[in-house]
Amino acid sequence: MTTDRPLHAAGSGLGFSTRQLHAGDQSDAQHGSRTTPIFLTAGFELDDFDAAGALFSGERDGYVYSRHGNPTAAAAERRIAALEGGDDAILVASGQGAVAGALLGLLNAGDHLVASASIYEGTRGLLGEHLERFGVTISYVTAPHDPAAWEAAITPSTRVLFGESIPNPKNDVLDIAAVAEVGHRHGVPLVVDNTLATPYLVRPLEHGADVVVHSASKFLAGHGSVLGGFIVTGHGFDWGAGGYPQLSERRGSDGRTAVERHGDQAYVRYLRELVVPRFGAVPSPLHAFLIQQGIETLSLRVQRQSASALAVARFLEAQPEIASVDYAGLDSSPHHAVAERYFTAGYGSVFAITLAGGRPAARALYDALEIFTRMTHLGDVRSLILHPSTTTHVLRTDAEKREAGIGEGLLRLSIGLEDVDDLVADLERGLAAIRALGSVDGDAVGSPFDDADPTAVTARAVAEPDPRIAALDRIAEAV
Repeated sequence: MTTDRPLHAAGSGLGFSTRQLHAGDQSDAQHGSRTTPIFLTAGFELDDFDAAGALFSGERDGYVYSRHGNPTAAAAERRIAALEGGDDAILVASGQGAVAGALLGLLNAGDHLVASASIYEGTRGLLGEHLERFGVTISYVTAPHDPAAWEAAITPSTRVLFGESIPNPKNDVLDIAAVAEVGHRHGVPLVVDNTLATPYLVRPLEHGADVVVHSASKFLAGHGSVLGGFIVTGHGFDWGAGGYPQLSERRGSDGRTAVERHGDQAYVRYLRELVVPRFGAVPSPLHAFLIQQGIETLSLRVQRQSASALAVARFLEAQPEIASVDYAGLDSSPHHAVAERYFTAGYGSVFAITLAGGRPAARALYDALEIFTRMTHLGDVRSLILHPSTTTHVLRTDAEKREAGIGEGLLRLSIGLEDVDDLVADLERGLAAIRALGSVDGDAVGSPFDDADPTAVTARAVAEPDPRIAALDRIAEAV
């Protein structure tokens, strides 16, 4: 048995760090456990015949089967809903499950979805390889910073706008309020993937978004040990205004629609009762417990990671081997002004760099690193690096990669909690490996889109003192 603690009601008025520890908390009245117990059970005992019927009909709240709800998962759901400023949240098995669940609850065959062209490649695959197969048409906005481009893409059958607060990996920050306003003029909700920003840096629901999704596997859990995802819903969108027959027209056994039963909670209740359990994207209670444990230190980690990322990005921007750094925290970024409007505690810790020497330079730097971990993941306490062109984006055509800005010289970095001096020194080790390939000033090792074999490049030794050490020292002192 559990009872609400005083801070259950979202911890109104309390600071973020206090809420990430206490909001949505409940006491374990039976044993007095201070942390949320792990209810590792498939099902739950039913009190009696009438109680069972009341639970299954929805007349009584409670738990019947962990695919439909579990107390450990519910604790994590209350916590993230409070941190995002949402009405409700649903924990699912992965971030991909969160995106799929959120969209499946909104779309029918014949509907249209408008998405930013700058999104996670797994999401793009879900849209193009599966939703289109089910009769949903997709339009991509190639200038997601421009509200007029979103407006132009909307049709009478548009049912969803989708974007990322900090897009992966190009950092072209979404103007959430402007896009939400466009959608609302047409009666269309905005779904925002807030994985890279987390609610510590920005809360899209406060800027007009209607639904937020997360890969909890990333910053929320933090340690790269579990998978999970969240769907968080806001309030105020009129689900009964038309376009969503599953909510406003489909009648249940009681003769009522979801809107008639639940009002502005119709969408999230539909997800919880009929979408998530039917498609089975259910998290393990153990993973739910570990995700909530991770959330308790979210602000500390993201603050440190963002500060370190800015220092690393500044260092890299000053290096001649680097053609560009895609990080909205830099003054030179074309997205810096938008980022400043939304982010007050940092700019996140995931960004891309493009090496002037193309794939040979990317390979040299990538293979020379000793502290950065080479893996496909983000938001870990450890710093990570990946070459998208040959991994996450390998199924894209060359033309599609060029259009997305995914060159052969592009590397994606996720900055962790190591000392920034050590990270910069590790990257300098990678830059030295590039310089050993050949001069970027004279006989260049390649272009950012070049896929030439690095063995064809003449190596040379670099013995002269490196003038960049002074810049490195200044950056280390600033952090």
